Amino acid sequence: MESKDYTQDGTVDLHGHPALASKTGKWKACAFLVGYEAFERMAFYAVASNLVVYLTTQLHEDTVSSVRNVNNWSGSVWMTPIVGAYIADSYLGRFWTFTLSSLIYVLGMVLLTMAVSIKILKPTCINGVCNKASSSQTAFFYSALYIIAVGAGGTKPNISTFGADQFDDFNPHEKKLKVSFFNWWMFSSFIGALLATLGLVYIQDNLGWGLGYGIPTAGLLLSLFIFYSGTPLYRHKVRKTKSPAGELLRVPIVAFANRKLRVPSHPSELHEFELRHYIHSGKRQIHHSPIFRFLDKAAIKQDNLNPSKPPCSITQVEGAKLILGMAMIWVVTLVPSTIWAQINTLFVKQGTTMDRRLGSNFHIPAASLGSFVTLSMLVSVPMYDRYFVPLMRRRTGNPRGITLLQRLGIGFIIQIMAIAIAYVVEVRRIHVTKIHHITGPKEIVPMSILWLLPQYVLLGIADVFNAIGLLEFFYDQSPEDMQSLGTTFFTSGIGVGNFLNSFLVTMVDKITGRDGGKSWIGRNLNDCHLDYYYGFLLVISALNLGAFLWASSVYVYKRDVTEMKEGCVQMEAKCLDTTPLGLQEQELHFILNLRSVEPLHPIFIQGKNNEVICMAKDDANDDLKDDDNTDDEGLDESNGVCSVARGLSVLVLASHSQMGKKVLHVVSQYYCYNSFSVLRLVLLGCALVSTAALLLFPFVLPFVCPLI
Repeated sequence: MESKDYTQDGTVDLHGHPALASKTGKWKACAFLVGYEAFERMAFYAVASNLVVYLTTQLHEDTVSSVRNVNNWSGSVWMTPIVGAYIADSYLGRFWTFTLSSLIYVLGMVLLTMAVSIKILKPTCINGVCNKASSSQTAFFYSALYIIAVGAGGTKPNISTFGADQFDDFNPHEKKLKVSFFNWWMFSSFIGALLATLGLVYIQDNLGWGLGYGIPTAGLLLSLFIFYSGTPLYRHKVRKTKSPAGELLRVPIVAFANRKLRVPSHPSELHEFELRHYIHSGKRQIHHSPIFRFLDKAAIKQDNLNPSKPPCSITQVEGAKLILGMAMIWVVTLVPSTIWAQINTLFVKQGTTMDRRLGSNFHIPAASLGSFVTLSMLVSVPMYDRYFVPLMRRRTGNPRGITLLQRLGIGFIIQIMAIAIAYVVEVRRIHVTKIHHITGPKEIVPMSILWLLPQYVLLGIADVFNAIGLLEFFYDQSPEDMQSLGTTFFTSGIGVGNFLNSFLVTMVDKITGRDGGKSWIGRNLNDCHLDYYYGFLLVISALNLGAFLWASSVYVYKRDVTEMKEGCVQMEAKCLDTTPLGLQEQELHFILNLRSVEPLHPIFIQGKNNEVICMAKDDANDDLKDDDNTDDEGLDESNGVCSVARGLSVLVLASHSQMGKKVLHVVSQYYCYNSFSVLRLVLLGCALVSTAALLLFPFVLPFVCPLI
């Protein structure tokens, strides 16, 4: 078998043999993974969508307690992936971590089905009225829920990254397929969510909770059978570092130890391995970036350094910078995650107070309105992938159509529109209760539940930009050996958003309801001020958008070497997205230090439209010549350096006379000059104000309440 039949990214099959490109991976492998994702999401949303209703009607918890408990459980489901991703990246790998965790997940679903089905494990009910659950029944129910959370911790971060691993980044055709992978991956999860919110929620409300939980449990078992049926087709990434997390943690430690040293003025003076080291190890070299310069101290070369403790390489330092930059973006996703948490909590409780009749005999389950979130996603994803991306690709030249951060920004704006509509609708609902003198907690407001439809639809459209964009962003920008852990930025953001919502709901209820006052969020939604809480979320979301715009304007995308074969070096600029949201003004300078034992053939630096920006030749010690006679893009003949300014999509080809024998050592560096404009000052101010408002809100509220 010729080597060209194998994948070029070093992936292997389950037995550790090199993976055959023609017989493994791509969409034929992902089809099995997509099937699992659809069933798993159906199981999750079958529990999450209607959980607040079960807690209030079956376990007799009040509104605040049920919302808090749902948020705490949902937060745990989205936070445990941090542990699962760490285990996968450092020890077991994605496939085996997923295998063990999926069994725990199924166990939790089986126990939960038992908790709502077996008489001794659930509260007794007479004529539809259930007694309060005993402590043992409550303990069993919540134990089952949190076993599901543990199982989700190992499945959620690994199944999506395992799917992305099925595409070879070094194969142009497969890399193009990968651009659409995350869109269609989320599309399958939306299918599962739709089945849960439309069908299973109705079954739970009308045919019984046991059947409503038993069906997704059986579906989850079926999905595991489907997943393992595709085992011969799967590609597996080989861990290239024993402890990638440990290597990254070493960077700030070494930088702190070298805190008194001065950072060299030029990155070439920092420690970095030769390019052939990355070729032989199969790793990707990440180029130096001019942000978080204090971490560069970890790569300072020292003459008297202990050989057993070498400095960190530039690639290691850049990995730490990537994590720090991703953390900056992660922080500004917490408020949007808090808005998302309303779908399965307060939106559902709000719907239970409204007229849910559709015709003379059918009543819409309040939780089923969440299906419109999924329906809007299902309609929007194909339109985004098939129409929006090609249209924007022609305009911007970006393979994704727009940058990842631009995608997030659009989603955040749509989400603000959704919470604004939620606020207006709740103001009207409260107004109707006053007109009709409705004060009882179980009285139905003569206002159709379909008034809530626009906010659900807009949140679904926003999620096409937010959820998919965040998942792709954190996968794409993660260090190579930490992509499972990187995607947990996405899941943990949702988890912290749920915890944040739980904290806010609890604090708002305690503060506004003390001394006999009317709580914003009380047991009786017909006699409270839920509209005030939505108004607060609207203000915080608007301020958070300013924080996001500032963070995106200073973020620098990852740049790495993606192809090194047959004597050619291709440096692909993932920094194609150099101007997120159009706020970043940059100049990119590629400096090529040419060193070789053999005469070089021409070296071309091609721009976005394949025009030759600069050409250098070093045959027979000839002086380097510049074929571009511009004033600002010249050639420093004394130093043998060709400098190119304002390069966008840059491809560097270095070809030897004997192809495949040696690889030219190319060192590249770029500098980003960001204009610190008045707009950026405004955005920074919004970031600080939104953070301060979120932190000080519980303390300021007691003084505001008497004025309202």
